Amino acid sequence: MICSGIGYDVHRFAPGRPLVLGGVEISHHAGLDGHSDADVLAHAIADAILGAAGQRDIGHHFPNTDESIRGISSLDILSRVQEILTNEGAELINIDATLIAEAPKIGPHLDAMKAKLSEALKLDPSRIGIKATTNEGMGFLGREEGIAAMAVAAVDRP
Repeated sequence: MICSGIGYDVHRFAPGRPLVLGGVEISHHAGLDGHSDADVLAHAIADAILGAAGQRDIGHHFPNTDESIRGISSLDILSRVQEILTNEGAELINIDATLIAEAPKIGPHLDAMKAKLSEALKLDPSRIGIKATTNEGMGFLGREEGIAAMAVAAVDRP
């Protein structure tokens, strides 16, 4: 049975932290605030996959109260989400995701993001779609207070 899931994540900017999107560190004046590396793209993807698998959300599996995972790479989170699928006999089919940010420019990093996500998820890069858009200067995203991401995943479940 083919099932789909949707994920959304948002993090505010925090000075002094690296900006990590799709597992790629990108030069920017600030990174994102969070318990992990705050990779909004990876988090939205994780939630989409977990939803498609009929699992609870990323916060259940990787709670921000768990000090043993403070600073964890979101690529490690995605690898663990992939393990959950494997243990259930499910297979990830594809991912489509959108980053919403006024800055930085995402286009130059898309291939590197796909490669990192592909490796973590054991999914061919051709099955990963990543797009970027702005919020047209509106709201907290338009004021460059943070970055958001949305993702959809398809999973073949037994």
